[in-house]
Amino acid sequence: MRHFISLSDVTPSEFGDIVALGLELSRCGNVERRSLDRHLIGIQFSVPSTRTRTAFTTASVKLGAVPLPYGPNDLQISTGETISDTGRILAGMLDALVVRTNGPQSEMRALAQQSKMAVINAMSDLEHPTQAVSDFVTLRQRFKSLNGIHLLYVGEGNNTAASLAMATALTPGMKSTFLTPPGYGLQADILQQCARTSASTDAVIREYHSVECMPNDADAVYTTRWQTMGVPRKKPNWRDDFEPFRVDATLMRNASRSGATFMHDLPAVRGEEVTAAVLDGSDSIAFKQAHNKVFGAMAVLLSCLQ
Repeated sequence: MRHFISLSDVTPSEFGDIVALGLELSRCGNVERRSLDRHLIGIQFSVPSTRTRTAFTTASVKLGAVPLPYGPNDLQISTGETISDTGRILAGMLDALVVRTNGPQSEMRALAQQSKMAVINAMSDLEHPTQAVSDFVTLRQRFKSLNGIHLLYVGEGNNTAASLAMATALTPGMKSTFLTPPGYGLQADILQQCARTSASTDAVIREYHSVECMPNDADAVYTTRWQTMGVPRKKPNWRDDFEPFRVDATLMRNASRSGATFMHDLPAVRGEEVTAAVLDGSDSIAFKQAHNKVFGAMAVLLSCLQ
């Protein structure tokens, strides 16, 4: 049993193996020899989710496990029980607990203070590591090897962006450029972690705060919606900061001389972070990316429980 809470806990070899497993599953779907028959998978989502919750539920069933869903008020954490006590109780009944929250990642660490139940981060305030797994499965489908591939991310330095940066650092020879509005960039500790990891992989992670710094050799352009998880922003007129970072046909042309693939973690707000023409265009693999979340979830569950 192992936890999957942060990509900072994962080695380049381990991350590559998980992505390779997800890629293999996407190709053949043969899971009989990897069955999680009789395993019980708790799925605790305290915030809304379409893709990730469905993906982990589907993945559990496909692997022969039984998913047990919990809503935001179903566990007695909501009535005052400590998170660590809840983890100790559930660890005596479940094999894994998949958790999504807008709260701090430290809550998942508290749940993981036991050695029987795997705790899997399906999104926290800091990271979205399982999203990165399915994203890199999708990139491997598109480009086969990621050595030398250049990913351009445009938008807020949110939890998805943080996981993309950390996943890039774990991937030998890959490069990612992040264009984030001033005041909405990646956290300094994430960039420091990436620098430490990439020293052994020769990966390159760069961040700029102006579209004037946009490269012209991107292989893929990635964006997320401007309001992460739909959480309202306090700053009035905050959209003005993001307007130059909308992904439209012009940005796609400028980002790559030879044409770039478009990616989005979805849901999308059409006309905000991306135009409908790009999202629905022939270069978009955003919906394939979403469907690959099942294979990413399967790979993470197998890596944690086998």
